[in-house]
Amino acid sequence: MSAVHLHSSEPAPPAGPHVRRLVLAVLIPLVLATIAGLIVLWPDGDPPSIQAGVRTDGTILSVEPCQDVVDTPPTPEGEDTAAECLQARVRVDAGPDEGAETVVPLPFGVGAPEFHDGDAVVLSALPDAPLETRYEVLDFQRDVPLLWLAGLFAVAVVVLSGWKGLAALGGLGVSMVVLLVFVLPALLTGESPLPVAVVGASLIMIVTLYLAHGLSIRTSVALIGTLVSLALTGVLGSLFTSLASFTGLAGEASSYLGTVNADIDLRGLLLAGLVIGALGVLDDVTVTQSAAVWELAAADPSSSRRSLLGAGLRIGREHVAATVNTLVLAYVGAALPLLMLFSVAGQSVTDVITTEAVAQEIVRALVGGLGIIAAVPVTTLLAVLAVRGRSARPAGRRRKPMSSTLEA
Repeated sequence: MSAVHLHSSEPAPPAGPHVRRLVLAVLIPLVLATIAGLIVLWPDGDPPSIQAGVRTDGTILSVEPCQDVVDTPPTPEGEDTAAECLQARVRVDAGPDEGAETVVPLPFGVGAPEFHDGDAVVLSALPDAPLETRYEVLDFQRDVPLLWLAGLFAVAVVVLSGWKGLAALGGLGVSMVVLLVFVLPALLTGESPLPVAVVGASLIMIVTLYLAHGLSIRTSVALIGTLVSLALTGVLGSLFTSLASFTGLAGEASSYLGTVNADIDLRGLLLAGLVIGALGVLDDVTVTQSAAVWELAAADPSSSRRSLLGAGLRIGREHVAATVNTLVLAYVGAALPLLMLFSVAGQSVTDVITTEAVAQEIVRALVGGLGIIAAVPVTTLLAVLAVRGRSARPAGRRRKPMSSTLEA
């Protein structure tokens, strides 16, 4: 263990050997436990799948009223169904029928999307069906605007943060790989969701923090603060998920997953989503608090532990006030259509917030908020101990040598 060194390149007083040993005493078991968890929980075998049509790209050449539509009586609103029916001539742009043209029905009615000539669409194909009935329109193609937006985001990050921004983008890529290669397949094969989420979050946390912020004591302190806060979030989430008797069946997607694989623990899946969702906010808070203490210590080398702790906590209170509000509004925004539906139904506020679909969002927001609140004092205290360890006495408070005292 003595051969492993974490260098602190920050301008604050360097952490002493005992601080480095304590940090390594936490980090090494964490890394080993994460590796062991990956080995034990790594998904083996093929995940369950459902039969679905083959997706391919297409282009709408023209939109026209349906031909050979059987006359139907008007709807209760007085609208003629036959007049609403639309079909499109589309060109298949990929797959074995590339270049072929065929006529497909379009969705119509209240709320149906509007398609126009030249629209790039996604087609669903039944390979064994005749060409005339093989395809149907599923959705619009959105890859081009999404790629433009992702490119704009990446450029903005790199322009503002330089190499650190580029490293942060690399960390984002690692997060997506962990989720797609490990977390999702492990959940689909029936592994317990909470251990999978903890191992996946730990791996994301270790790789992304060091990749974006460098291998240093300051980053290690943020990592330990995130670990402690995430553990508290998981415990509180597990407790209140159980106390609130959540079933995990509130969403249509979760209910459908239960039919795909009966071994999937839907309530555990809810808890896993809570843990992974809280990680992104927690590491933001812990990195900020650790960096703030380091900068405060560098700006005033004579500051004591008490003054550093007080200043760091004051910064943390401002951060918590903004972040908790952001977290709650994010969850409310996600549940906004559902809240509107309950409002239209004329249900009371109490009935709405105690419905499982809304209550689980409330639990996510409040448990995540408690994790953020805990992250501030924990990370600040750890950072103060790191920059004001026993081997780093603040300047201006050193004792005078005995000889000079005697001479005086």
